[in-house]
Amino acid sequence: MIDFNKKNILVGAGFVLVLFAGIAIGSAFKQNKFASVAVLSPAIVLESPSPSFAPLATETSKKAENNSVKVIRVVDGDTIEIEGGEKVRYIGIDTPETVDPRKTVQCFGVEASKKNQELVEGKMVRLEKDITDRDKYNRLLRYVYVGDTFINLELVKQGFAYSYSYPPDIKYQDKFVKAQQEAREAKRGLWGACSADIRVNPSAAPQVSSPVSAAQNSSCVIKGNISASGEKIYHLPGCGSYAKTQIDASRGEKWFCAEAEAQTAGWRKALNCP
Repeated sequence: MIDFNKKNILVGAGFVLVLFAGIAIGSAFKQNKFASVAVLSPAIVLESPSPSFAPLATETSKKAENNSVKVIRVVDGDTIEIEGGEKVRYIGIDTPETVDPRKTVQCFGVEASKKNQELVEGKMVRLEKDITDRDKYNRLLRYVYVGDTFINLELVKQGFAYSYSYPPDIKYQDKFVKAQQEAREAKRGLWGACSADIRVNPSAAPQVSSPVSAAQNSSCVIKGNISASGEKIYHLPGCGSYAKTQIDASRGEKWFCAEAEAQTAGWRKALNCP
């Protein structure tokens, strides 16, 4: 027969063994559970996007936002061809002609083309639209930048181009007019190299005389133009459309020596004049 005290000791020892066994099993369960999570964790990480793609995506987005594109060819002083084959005509300026088959090469046209080539050819440029997307020749109408250099304005500043803003694309007209005035006063580029008639009317070839009225002389430089709708509009030097405006006396158009004279004759000032 087992002594009562010994029996109690054995029961107590058995209880302790059961307790320790329970703790061991619980610990093992927890370890297995955590091990499972550890095994699954790499799979979760592998499913996450690789951070190595982030810089590429950012660079692509930045390029798209800035509308950066490479210039593959300079057509002339105010026109370029970009990758993809699109031609871009600079807004707000005009340069002497070099590629129009109907005209001979005009004074300072070659120099303007070379300067434009120096500024943009083979480089990445940023294009800025105004209001009109394309001209009648299906060329993109844009302001062009290389870094911080505003190419349209730079050509006018250095005397390689005229100010030629045409509504509704007149966002920087004031800048172009001011730059032209400064270039003309300093006799930069075409303002010092070309004859007076070409400086006033760059669309006229050197050996071709424009049809003008007998009243034109060195002091009568205000152009009295008649629009397609019959409206009489005069243009001062420095006006946005001055460079492109030609006077045809056979249509009743005139040169004026003073604004008062033009107004008295029934002409109004062009809206794109400063």
